[in-house]
Amino acid sequence: MKQLTKAEEEIMQVLWELEIANVKEVITMLASPKPAYNTVSTIIRILESKNFVSHKQEGKWHYYFPLINKEEYSNSSINKLVENYFEGSFNEMVSFFIKKNDVKLSDIESLLKEIKK
Repeated sequence: MKQLTKAEEEIMQVLWELEIANVKEVITMLASPKPAYNTVSTIIRILESKNFVSHKQEGKWHYYFPLINKEEYSNSSINKLVENYFEGSFNEMVSFFIKKNDVKLSDIESLLKEIKK
């Protein structure tokens, strides 16, 4: 799966949340300063060319919706992170985050309980 740029990912986050939206609706959900209409429209068309988004037309409006769900993209991104920075080892990645972020033992225990469910 292709990786998204920061701007593309911001648009996808909005579309995942709204499920279907036109460009104006996407813009209202973005953080300030709001990008220009043409900028958002261009990014959405790029997302369509990457097969992340499709649209349906209603009157003069195009309504965009994600073709890739958030979980699928998240899983792919994490797998690439593990491959590129942790030699393909999930254990190395988890160990890195625990050491660098001063994770508490109680948080690890809670996580283990959640995984066992």
